Amino acid sequence: MENTRQKTISPTSAKEMEMYSSAMSLSDMEIFIFPDLMYALVLANIMSPEIWKWKNDPWFKNIEKKSFSYKINRIKQYIMDHFVFNLDLETWGLTTKEKELARFRDFIDPKALAQSNALFGYEGDKYYYDVDIRRHFGLDKYTSETIPYWKTETVEAMAAFRRKEGYACGAGECVSLSALYVAALFIVGQIPLKNIFMIGTPLHSQNFIAEKEGFMTNNRRIVTKKMWYNGTELSAKARRSIENEKITIVAHLSGTMHTFYKQATMDPERFAFFSRKFREFLETGISFDNFANFLYSRECYWKCFQYRHIRNGKECYIPLESIFNTQRSSKNRFDNESRQALIEEMNSQDFALAPIGNKILINDIELYLDTHPDMPFDEYRTYFMGMLRCGDCGNMQKLFSELEHFLKTEPRLPVAEEKEFVSLPLLDIRPGQSREEISAYLHQMALEEHHPSAILGLYAFRDMEHIDWEPFIKAAVERNPVCIKETETLPLQEIIRRLETMDSDSIYEGKRLAQPDEVWNFQCGDGTEKAFLLWNIVRERYPETQAVLEFGPGNVRLTMEGLPEGETKIWESVSQKGFRMEHGIRLESANPSQAQKA
Repeated sequence: MENTRQKTISPTSAKEMEMYSSAMSLSDMEIFIFPDLMYALVLANIMSPEIWKWKNDPWFKNIEKKSFSYKINRIKQYIMDHFVFNLDLETWGLTTKEKELARFRDFIDPKALAQSNALFGYEGDKYYYDVDIRRHFGLDKYTSETIPYWKTETVEAMAAFRRKEGYACGAGECVSLSALYVAALFIVGQIPLKNIFMIGTPLHSQNFIAEKEGFMTNNRRIVTKKMWYNGTELSAKARRSIENEKITIVAHLSGTMHTFYKQATMDPERFAFFSRKFREFLETGISFDNFANFLYSRECYWKCFQYRHIRNGKECYIPLESIFNTQRSSKNRFDNESRQALIEEMNSQDFALAPIGNKILINDIELYLDTHPDMPFDEYRTYFMGMLRCGDCGNMQKLFSELEHFLKTEPRLPVAEEKEFVSLPLLDIRPGQSREEISAYLHQMALEEHHPSAILGLYAFRDMEHIDWEPFIKAAVERNPVCIKETETLPLQEIIRRLETMDSDSIYEGKRLAQPDEVWNFQCGDGTEKAFLLWNIVRERYPETQAVLEFGPGNVRLTMEGLPEGETKIWESVSQKGFRMEHGIRLESANPSQAQKA
């Protein structure tokens, strides 16, 4: 058969082989080691037809004519309705620290890795992470050497979760949701990529959108600046990684900044812009609304305050505990114009006709803050220390210090002055372009200009027509343990029977391929994908076996050499992928990273 494959890009070094292979599996640890993979997933999602289909959904009708706030909230609600957060240990399986450190030892210092990555020993800031990190993630039932493959899903894999038992819709982990958001904001919301920044910490991934006052994405939700300071549990979840962790990666259309790598590919002007806008988002002034919200987030201080209220023409006093406990289950809030409605929800026994002990009258603080706006921070400190000293509430210095940190978070960003900036041509991807235009452009930049971000984008996109198959095969046989684990008690004939009865549609359209565990998890796959799944299981059981994968018009054949007598040695299946290679692909069991065309 004629080989019809077009120009391809192949790895030229061991590092490139590991990085291109990692673009197929996209685990959290791989993204930490190769931070450019974070944005490669965004480019893959932008090239994918999946999110572009959203534009035809009635939910987004005439969205291009709407305001920025409408667009961003509409996208948020769509994502919340169609995807859930998922971070279990079963979906993508387990590996070991020893195995992964051996993979990465030439690329990063293991000690530095242990200090910054949750899978290799990092336990987070003790201010927040008060539980053992392995117990937090459900790893305590395994040995200390066991770590999960938390793989970042493409939009196709996220959507395919609806095929998996126990899921009613799509799903993904935090980096998956971050990448999904970036692509959706660009494709559906027409928000320029230059103003969207991905932020990775050792335990979380979020985005910052540098529009208006700024917006943060946090898993499925979007947090405005006002919400950042509203004291709710949702805002606390969004804040905690920024407040308590070092930011290890900032990823952007122009490149990346990584806390441990000397070289940075992100445009320094865009990083400076991001740094300024992000710090502005993370700082606000003292107002009574913010003070009330701070108190709402710190239950330990509720006992210190009371609120004077006029009820039926008479003064009465309400403990702040009662107000905030009511607020927990109410749509009304103490900090805004719905305060009266909130108080009307309360029980009559919550009202006292005389001041309650030595509790501080919060009305006095409200009056002072309303009549003294925009003062230097130290002047507020003087007032608070004098006012709060009147109450019986322990350490007021501690309260004010916590308030100060609530109002201003100093992000622990990579330091630009310590970096050597490597200039890369800025990828010219703009709102208004079609998917076909963007895809053709990225292919040109990868195949002709050898732009590293575009190359990684093609690998993450799984464009098997224009990338080398060797990294795909390396990932398939080294980092897909679920299908092996879940079939270990099944005879090979039973596995083959299940493959033959499994749905034959691929989660990836065109000449793109699912990895074996994607096929197994979602119980569907083209014949070519099923062949790699079968080979992954066979080579684990029979390490001396070799195989040849051959493609014909509408079919694929896996011929396995060295299997015991009685086992199926030739397996054939229908394939709609249309691959045509003159002599097929030889699969070497003993050294899977050296797979060659036969």
